[in-house]
Amino acid sequence: MDFDFTPEQLSLREAVARWVQKGFPFDRRHAIARAGGATRLIYTELAGLGLAGLAVPEAQGGMGFGAVEAMVVMEELGRGLVNAPYAHAALITPALLTAASPELQQAWLPRVADGSALVVLAHQEAAARYRLAQVQTRARQDGSAWRLTGAKSVVPAGDEADAFIVPARISGDEVEEAGIGLFLVEKTAAKVRGYPTQDGARAAEVVLQDSLATLIAARGFEPLEAAVDVGIAAQCAEAVGLMEQLTAITVDYMNTRKQFGVSIASFQALRHRIADVKMQLELGRSMSYFATLTLERERAQRRRAISQARVQLGHSMRFVGQQCVQLHGGIGVTDEYLGSHYFKRLTMLEMNFGDTLHHLGEVSARMQDSAGVFA
Repeated sequence: MDFDFTPEQLSLREAVARWVQKGFPFDRRHAIARAGGATRLIYTELAGLGLAGLAVPEAQGGMGFGAVEAMVVMEELGRGLVNAPYAHAALITPALLTAASPELQQAWLPRVADGSALVVLAHQEAAARYRLAQVQTRARQDGSAWRLTGAKSVVPAGDEADAFIVPARISGDEVEEAGIGLFLVEKTAAKVRGYPTQDGARAAEVVLQDSLATLIAARGFEPLEAAVDVGIAAQCAEAVGLMEQLTAITVDYMNTRKQFGVSIASFQALRHRIADVKMQLELGRSMSYFATLTLERERAQRRRAISQARVQLGHSMRFVGQQCVQLHGGIGVTDEYLGSHYFKRLTMLEMNFGDTLHHLGEVSARMQDSAGVFA
């Protein structure tokens, strides 16, 4: 299998890296985080590069790129510690809107592509514990319209968004896959309470009380699963960029920090530890590639592969983050130091779209007679 990137993909990577280097230094990021984490302006700048339309079809004003290009962008945004809701708004939302009617797509996708509309998925509920089919929010039809009642938690950039895509139950029990619809709810129809998150971004609680909504898909569970898998693959790629840069920061620190008159990079025990860090980084990179390349496969195979990748990334993120902090010593957890913010973001990624234990259970449930060996 050829893992070389095309010239177009390399050019895309270089364009994002240049913007990060010139337009998003750590000082700017740190100031945004201290001010509460509002990043709509940063997202607008990414849209100005054309990145908001990366996954939007060309017919709706986007670039029509695929999963590999999304992976390339996410690695660079991770390396630059960019805290804008890029994966949620530019990758997950277009995947969800593919299930909508042509009229609804035409109304929203061009606005998503040019960055004038920030639309995010609002799916987490307090009792769900990462189970996508656990949906208590209810939908009822009101003539030709729909109205939703329920609450969604930890919605990324929720108080900065213009609209939400909300899974809600049309019929059935609250744990059934059948009966879940997807709806678009404009922010003005919901009660939104925003707050900063530990990684320097923002999230919100969204309360729906007989809120007016537009139906995207009456059979919404499979499109929801597929879009969440896009999000998991994107965040695996982001984690690779985060780990790669945190490792580079740590190696640089080891080369400059001196004890007993020599740099600590010369100590054999510490060299072994950084070698283990790099091993975990490469294991995470290979599984990130695996996740991206399986997004177009059939549902059962895709879901297993995504969870397998997420389990490895969970182990890698924990190991790389903790080891790099320990190799720094006390400075590694101070708010003024760059490395601590990489560690925070890696820790936050562990909780997005299911933690490692959740995905280990998903892998186990799908092992069947293959004992988990890739078919």
